[in-house]
Amino acid sequence: MTNLVTLVVPRGKIAGLCIALSLAVGTFPENTSALADPQSNVRGFYDALLTTMRNGPTLGQSGRYARLAPVVDRVFDVPSMTRLAIGSSWAALSPAQQQQLVEAFRHYIAATYADRFDSYSGQQLQVTGERPNNGDVVVQTKIVKSDGDTTTLDYLMRQNQGSWQVSDVYFDGTISQVAIQRSEFYSILRRDGVDGLVIALNRKVDLLGRGVAKAS
Repeated sequence: MTNLVTLVVPRGKIAGLCIALSLAVGTFPENTSALADPQSNVRGFYDALLTTMRNGPTLGQSGRYARLAPVVDRVFDVPSMTRLAIGSSWAALSPAQQQQLVEAFRHYIAATYADRFDSYSGQQLQVTGERPNNGDVVVQTKIVKSDGDTTTLDYLMRQNQGSWQVSDVYFDGTISQVAIQRSEFYSILRRDGVDGLVIALNRKVDLLGRGVAKAS
C-alpha cells in the first residue's frame, strides 16, 4: 500500500508523546460556543489530550480512537482541510466523492492522533500565544517532554459557523501539514483516482486500529 504522510509531528521529535482520550471526554465542552476564541479551543483540545494520555495503555488504539474522534470533529475543520489537501482537483469531484474523502480523512486524522499519543510520561502541552494571519489566527504552542526537549506546533485557526477551528498545523512554525499531504494525495489521485485514495486512507486507519501499522 502507498505510504501516507501523517500529522506533521515527527516521531523522533516527540517519542513517547502519544495521547489518548480518557473516559472523561467531558473535559472538552460539548458546546463549542463556550470556547469562542482560538486559544481556548486549542487549550480545550490539549486538556483532552493530556487527560487521555494517562489512560492510553488501558484504552488501547481502538479505545483512544473512539474517544478522540468526536474531539477531532469539533476542533478541526476537516472538510476545509480535506479540500485544501486535495487541491485544485477538488472542484471537479462530485459531491459524493467529496464526502467520501472528507469522511476518510476525518477517520485518518483521529486514528493518527490515537496512534501517536498513547501514553503519558510528564509531558507538557503549552499554549504560548497567538498572532494574526490575514484574517485568521495562528495559535502558537509547545510540547515539552520531561527531559526538556521541545517541539513547536502552531495551529492555523479559522472561523467556521461562529466557532474557531483548526484548518492547518505547522511543525516548527513553518512546515504545513496540509501542504505535505497535498503532495502525497496528488500522486495517489493521479495513479489510483478518488477511490484509490479513499481505500488507502481507510486501509491505514484499519491497520492502525488493529495495531498492525504505526503512524509514520
